[in-house]
Amino acid sequence: MHFFSQLLERASACVPEEYFQLPIDGQEDPIYRERVYCYELYHQLRAVWPEDSYYSLAGEVDKSGHPLVRGNGLDNSKPDFLIHIPGDMGGNFAVIEVKPIRAHRPAILKDIETLKNFVLHARYQRALYLFYGLETDGNGIEIALQELNEREGPDIEVWYHPAPYQPVMRIR
Repeated sequence: MHFFSQLLERASACVPEEYFQLPIDGQEDPIYRERVYCYELYHQLRAVWPEDSYYSLAGEVDKSGHPLVRGNGLDNSKPDFLIHIPGDMGGNFAVIEVKPIRAHRPAILKDIETLKNFVLHARYQRALYLFYGLETDGNGIEIALQELNEREGPDIEVWYHPAPYQPVMRIR
């Protein structure tokens, strides 16, 4: 999976505008809907996923009651994406949380804690925090970067998807 970053860049560059911000009938401006964005990004990732990969892409896997991660802040977690070999804790490659750029501090802090715990207690090799949205719409990235710079713990990558049909970029 050394090429996962390239897969993510390629897939994100295919996300159309209507999945980036959802048009609402009777409302002038479209809105950010994290689930809609994640489902489309999942679809685009599956479209470029190598057929011969041992790793599986999964969305919102419920970890409640998992015997090997019980406790440790993971009991009720459902990360947006997991890249792993199902049934093999040694095959845990990446965990990804996604938020629109206008996310607020409490949600960001919760996601950072989830990502940290997946690395520390579920042996994931990479933790990615992906923000999407127009930079003028919020400061979620700034909040995340500030929090991550003030905390001890595993490396959490911060990625940014600035606009439809553009690739994501790693910023931390």
